[in-house]
Amino acid sequence: MGELRISGGELGGRRIAAPSRGSELRPTTERVREAIFSMLGPLEGVRVLDLYCGTGALGIEALSRGAAQATLVDTRPGLARRNLEALDLGGRAVVVRSDAVRYLDRASKGSFDLILCDPPYGLDRRRTAKLDPLLRRALAPGGRLIVESSPERPIEVSLPLLRERRYGDTLVRLHGEEGER
Repeated sequence: MGELRISGGELGGRRIAAPSRGSELRPTTERVREAIFSMLGPLEGVRVLDLYCGTGALGIEALSRGAAQATLVDTRPGLARRNLEALDLGGRAVVVRSDAVRYLDRASKGSFDLILCDPPYGLDRRRTAKLDPLLRRALAPGGRLIVESSPERPIEVSLPLLRERRYGDTLVRLHGEEGER
């Protein structure tokens, strides 16, 4: 099993477990995580949802950079749970074993200030179309949404697009209300 490095904040430089070679998980690279959190700026007090969390790296990075709490959702959240425990973040994070659409369908309106959505690149369009209204409902007023996807198959979201950057085979889109950063 490999390791990933937390790129910034109070846990910057700490290592977390990464999936073994050949795993279905595709963790967000350190370079892309740095770019995402540079786009987002300060996160003090923010409530974060990390959908398709995998290793939990995005949610952990948000906590390291000041987020108040994080909910990490995945159908197989074992690695994320292990990483949170290793960093003693259990008091600020909850791990939920669930399908993303099913979880969002039950989430309260406006529950999260920041949603980090990094689904498998092969997710079918019908499934991603179900995400859009659920993501909008779960996002608090003034909240922001980061969506990672393949540049060849970007995930369409009806929230205004604030920024878009490409990093190799990863497309990162920042969505939110007009006037947000």
